[in-house]
Amino acid sequence: MNPSTLIGILSSMVLLGSVLFFAAESPGSFLNLPGLAIVLAGTMAATFISYPLREVLRVVGLIGVVFRRENTYVRDDIQELVDMSRLWFKGDVRAVEKALANTRNPFLRSGIQLVISNTKEEEIIDLLSWRIARLKAREHAEAQVFHTMAAYAPAFGMIGTLVGLVNMLEVMEAGDLEIIGPRMAVALLTTFYGILLANLVFKPFAVKLERRTEERLIAMNMVLEGISLITKRRLPSFIEETLNSFMAKHHDEIRDPS
Repeated sequence: MNPSTLIGILSSMVLLGSVLFFAAESPGSFLNLPGLAIVLAGTMAATFISYPLREVLRVVGLIGVVFRRENTYVRDDIQELVDMSRLWFKGDVRAVEKALANTRNPFLRSGIQLVISNTKEEEIIDLLSWRIARLKAREHAEAQVFHTMAAYAPAFGMIGTLVGLVNMLEVMEAGDLEIIGPRMAVALLTTFYGILLANLVFKPFAVKLERRTEERLIAMNMVLEGISLITKRRLPSFIEETLNSFMAKHHDEIRDPS
């Protein structure tokens, strides 16, 4: 499991546990299944109306990404690019093709295949840049679905609260004042559920997916730069140094810390 996700889950459980067991007279008072159903069902219904079915289903499959440790294999890609650049610099095309058959990065494989086919550098850059833009747009749309759900959840929480208030007013009209307090608490719980789901589930999922996309784009741009240098027949040592700069951890690019 992704360690940051695990820390976030444990922290939220501790927070909610503290609220339920230390700040409330009865933990069961925070349980309102009809209110929770209104928030969840309303949010999902609005999401399905807003997006095509295939996009929503694809996003549901990405929930596991938030919990799974992400490994971009950037170091492996750098090593493969450097090794292939040495072979290409020597003019050993057959060895490059053999090494290309073992790579597991389809983006890298496509780029090197274009180099072997003597495609012009400009055309290679254009094609690979289009693939990068396509991935960025697709994954941005996936994260946007969770942002949309985060916007809908509090709204449906408020709807549940309004429904509860209407019921409370009917009780007041009947003159049964003893249950006004419990009815008011139930009405407010739906707003609580909406805000909780928006800020503890949907928004964090969206931010996690956006951060994952940023890391994947850095890796793809690194591969793109490496392929561009290979087409220019730059020295393998220069290519290796350039690619390693993508992974370098610098606190400040202008001045070293004192």
